Amino acid sequence: MARFNAQRSRRRTGPAGPAAAVLLTAAASVLFAAPAAHAEVVDVDYQCKTPIGNKGAVSPIDIKSTESGDGYKLVMSFQKGVSSSPVELGKGAMKPSALIKLGGAETGDVPVSGPPNDKAIPANTPIKISDLSGTYTPKKSGKVTFTASTLTIKALGTTTTCTPSNDPKPALSLDVKGTGGGPAAPGGELPQTGPADDAVALGTLGGTVLLAGAAGTLWLTRRRQQRT
Repeated sequence: MARFNAQRSRRRTGPAGPAAAVLLTAAASVLFAAPAAHAEVVDVDYQCKTPIGNKGAVSPIDIKSTESGDGYKLVMSFQKGVSSSPVELGKGAMKPSALIKLGGAETGDVPVSGPPNDKAIPANTPIKISDLSGTYTPKKSGKVTFTASTLTIKALGTTTTCTPSNDPKPALSLDVKGTGGGPAAPGGELPQTGPADDAVALGTLGGTVLLAGAAGTLWLTRRRQQRT
C-alpha cells in the first residue's frame, strides 16, 4: 500500500508532459517579445526667450499615447514648472502649446496644446504647464520615436519660446502601421469615380463642350436625327 501511494504522489507532482511545455513556451514568448510601445520620463533643459530676458529650467517630461481611430492621441506632461513671469498671471491668462518631434520611420512635428491656466500664477514663480495633447496619424509603418521639442507660452499679449538645449532622448517609441493613402491626382483634378453613363466634361473643341458617356452619346444622336 505504501508503494502504491508513493507512485500516486509521483504522478501528481511530476511534469505535465507536452501540455506543460506548450504553456512554458507561450509564457516565454510573451515575456521576451519586443514591446509595441516604450515610454520613459526624460529631463528636458528648456532655454526660454522671454520679453524680459532669457530664462532656463529643467523639467522631467513624459509622453503617453492612446490609440484613437487610425491614429494615436498623444499627451505630453510636465512634472516641473518652466520659465516665470515678473507679474501675476490671472486665471486663463496663459496658453501653452508645443511640438513633439518625430524620428525613426517618420519625420516632422506633431503640434500639441493645452487649456489656459485654471488658477492664477504668482509673479516670479515657475509656470506649471498643463498637459498638452494632440493627434498623430502614422503615414508610414515601423518604429517611430517622439521627443519633446519647442514649447511656446503665450500670456498677456507676449510670447515666450522655449527650446530644449540638452538634445533630450525620445520619451516615447511606438511600432506603428501607416494608413497609406494614394497621392492626389495631378493638377488637383478629382479622379473619376462615377458610373460610365455619367455626363462628364472631357474638354472643349471650338468652344463646344464634349460630353462622354451614354447620356452624351444619346443627346448627340438625337441632335443629328433632328437635323436630318
